[in-house]
Amino acid sequence: MTQAADNTTDRPDTSRGTDRDRDPAGRARNARPRDGLGRPLARDAAGQPTMPDPVAVTPAWALETAQRLLDEGMPFHAHEVLEAAWKSAGPGERDLWQGLAQLAVGLTHALRGNARGAATLLRRGGSRIAGYAGTAPHGIDVDGLTLLAAEVADRIEHGGLAGVGAVRLRLTNQAPAAEPGSGGRARR
Repeated sequence: MTQAADNTTDRPDTSRGTDRDRDPAGRARNARPRDGLGRPLARDAAGQPTMPDPVAVTPAWALETAQRLLDEGMPFHAHEVLEAAWKSAGPGERDLWQGLAQLAVGLTHALRGNARGAATLLRRGGSRIAGYAGTAPHGIDVDGLTLLAAEVADRIEHGGLAGVGAVRLRLTNQAPAAEPGSGGRARR
């Protein structure tokens, strides 16, 4: 923020960064290409597809899509789907979806090698969804995810990222879908 002569700081600083992609309100847009972990790339680079902003999604679509992305090792992209669900949710579920998005971002930080960010976001996401403890809105395994987030954050804080191994978030209590041609066996 720039500080005017009257000492106010309520206006955005427009003196620098004018080449940044912003919407009319001055908020940054997600226009730069991203790598598989969501890191920005050069503007002319070919990146991974990302969610358009804003987009309205249903809870069922968001959970199915985010779970597929998590299973494919793409937590940043799962976060974008869950963030779209958060922005589409009514007031009674916004904390739930925001917490799920934060869990996915925690995994993204872990994959990027950022132990502190991973533990912080896992704890923050776990705390946010803990408000729904004892319930399973849309089949979401709130209790299991809250416990897993705390356990993984503890392991990171005590042993670093090396002690974490592969973390598999199961968003719902539903069994994984069977793969075609697998004779009904679920993906693992």
